[in-house]
Amino acid sequence: MATNPAFSSRAYAAPILADAEVARLLEDLGHAVTAGDARAAAELWAIPAMVLGDQDVRAVSSREELARFFGNARAEYNAQGITGTRPDVRNLTWLTRELALVEVRWPYLTEDRHEKGEETSTYVLRRDESGVLKIQVALLHGSTT
Repeated sequence: MATNPAFSSRAYAAPILADAEVARLLEDLGHAVTAGDARAAAELWAIPAMVLGDQDVRAVSSREELARFFGNARAEYNAQGITGTRPDVRNLTWLTRELALVEVRWPYLTEDRHEKGEETSTYVLRRDESGVLKIQVALLHGSTT
């Protein structure tokens, strides 16, 4: 089988540094959402963005729209006894130096840190013009409680 020179010469991000950057982005997202900091959560996204799920297709054109999207998340989670989460990365693939595809399991954690369900999402991450990694697309797999 012949190798495609376009793929064999492609330079990807340095895995250790870039993977740590992905972990930081996801940890910041989980903290912002569960702390009720909708503006901080919105800042982690690129604009425009896309959110896709079984029952929802949403093109996002502003950070204000994202902040509204995340605005009630803490109250909704707290009403279910969920006070925290953490990103459990299931798969991370660097497609190019600028694009990564990451599948994340978000366990629902109670105040005493027990799991009470989960949701899973796959994100397309992309570096913005200043080189900062942002969420460009979210594919929502769904949740279980």
